[in-house]
Amino acid sequence: MKKKIIALNTTIMLGLGAFALPAVNAESVDDIKKERSDVQSNLSKAEKELATVLAELSKLEDQINKVDKAMADNDKFIVDTEKEIEDTKKKIKKLEEEIKVIQERIDQRSEVLKERAVAFQESGGTNVGYIEVLLGSTSFGDFIDRVGAVSKIVEADQDLLLQHDADKKEVKDKKSTVDKELAGLNEKKTELEGMRAQMEDQKKQNDVLKKELKTKETAAADKKSKLQTKDSELAAMQADIERSMAAQNTAVASVASTPNSGSSAASTSVKSSGEKSAPAKSAPSTTVGSGISAVISAGNKYIGNSVYVFGGGRSAADIAAGRFDCSGFVHWAFAQGGYSVGSSTEALKNQGTPVSASQMQPGDMVFFDTYKKDGHVGIYIGGGKFIGSQSSTGVAIANMSSGYWKDAFNGRVNRIN
Repeated sequence: MKKKIIALNTTIMLGLGAFALPAVNAESVDDIKKERSDVQSNLSKAEKELATVLAELSKLEDQINKVDKAMADNDKFIVDTEKEIEDTKKKIKKLEEEIKVIQERIDQRSEVLKERAVAFQESGGTNVGYIEVLLGSTSFGDFIDRVGAVSKIVEADQDLLLQHDADKKEVKDKKSTVDKELAGLNEKKTELEGMRAQMEDQKKQNDVLKKELKTKETAAADKKSKLQTKDSELAAMQADIERSMAAQNTAVASVASTPNSGSSAASTSVKSSGEKSAPAKSAPSTTVGSGISAVISAGNKYIGNSVYVFGGGRSAADIAAGRFDCSGFVHWAFAQGGYSVGSSTEALKNQGTPVSASQMQPGDMVFFDTYKKDGHVGIYIGGGKFIGSQSSTGVAIANMSSGYWKDAFNGRVNRIN
């Protein structure tokens, strides 16, 4: 083919003198077409990679939105808790003022009783104790006199003594109430500190996700830009080749004054693969069977697709959105297996049968000391691992055989039968 085109060009040059057509090297055209085919194949692969990155970016965006919403909810919870703490402090202060008034009444009444006892002694009596009266009497008549004197004092001050005892009981009851309020307040403070620590973990996780998202966005944009440039260059090369071949064929046909019997310029049609969206995944079924195996596997669908929210997992909306705290997740997971358990660590730690850590088996509840004793709970799945809703990851499988969770594990294991 190359020889024929060169010979034809020579003929044209002889016939037209100085006018000449550029020779088109057919082998070069074939090489370019082959190269274009290879590039198009690579372009298709690159676009698929880009589509995968875009799908991942979309997933990360969704996860970041969940984390941001969870942090906003936790912030509100902290504000509400701090307000409750302030209200409790005011209540405690009021109780302390009431106790102070009652104690003053008791002190005043004690002084009155003390003065009367002293007056009795000064009038010739002895100590008002009955034992002393009995031992100190010199005769039966003396004994009768002494008992009568004490009885008169007791009868005269009976109402005063009853009030005294009632006030003492009231002080004791109010003190008990204050102690409970203080214990509850301290628990709330501890809980609040734990929440703040958990939120810091979430913020760190959020920052990591955002940095990862930014990196992937930049990489995806750069790759797309390069692909577009490459495609444009190939398209321009293709157009130049087609124009050159068309011009040559037209010139040959004009000089020969005969119908063009040669092969016309081949127009290579390049099909560029458009971006393809990642195939949508159908939502996993919430029905996972029954029994402990269902409890263990229930949370798998939320791994990498959930977020930790303090108080989460107790409403249909939270569950649908994958928003759980540790005890809320455990409560939900056991419900998937047909078990009814509590939804707080305080309730869960008192449920089921305690077993030793050396005897734990998949499906057992395991407890950890985090911001407080038994502050975190998960479900053991075997192999030294457990599944739970962690503050920095949402629902995830964690290793309790080493690192943080090994140190935090307190040995409490409960089995639900």
